[in-house]
Amino acid sequence: MYTLRTTQRIPISLDEAWAYFSSPGNLNEITPDDMGFHILGEVPEKMYQGMFINYKVTPLLGIKMDWTTEITHVVNRSFFVDEQRVGPYKIWHHEHHFKEIEGGVEMTDIVSYALPFGWIGKLAHPLLVKRKLNSIFEFRFAAVERIFGTFKDSMA
Repeated sequence: MYTLRTTQRIPISLDEAWAYFSSPGNLNEITPDDMGFHILGEVPEKMYQGMFINYKVTPLLGIKMDWTTEITHVVNRSFFVDEQRVGPYKIWHHEHHFKEIEGGVEMTDIVSYALPFGWIGKLAHPLLVKRKLNSIFEFRFAAVERIFGTFKDSMA
């Protein structure tokens, strides 16, 4: 198992953050174009526990794949979890946490994942997968700043 953890502070209210990030329709705006990300079918404006979302993605080497996630946990204005049911990972468990702080919201993502293919997956992790995941979250960080602005630390 591998873990990727990112934290970002954004200068908006907890209600605004929750409204944006709990809406599956906004995923495309914060996902790099080279992922070929496309939601299949209709999705509700707001996610709910037990919801399945089907996508087409192109995660690596231009190979198109189906990806299905289930929203397994939702605590309003606090956190939600999506888990892969069909896709490129052996295990994918993505926690999205939101905490109100002075001047905005602190958003923390914790992705726990495992790769298929035994030793081949272990070899691919540092060479391809870890780099790709880091670049996706770097893109998302920049996109969120572009959409909501840069957090100004009140201590500065």
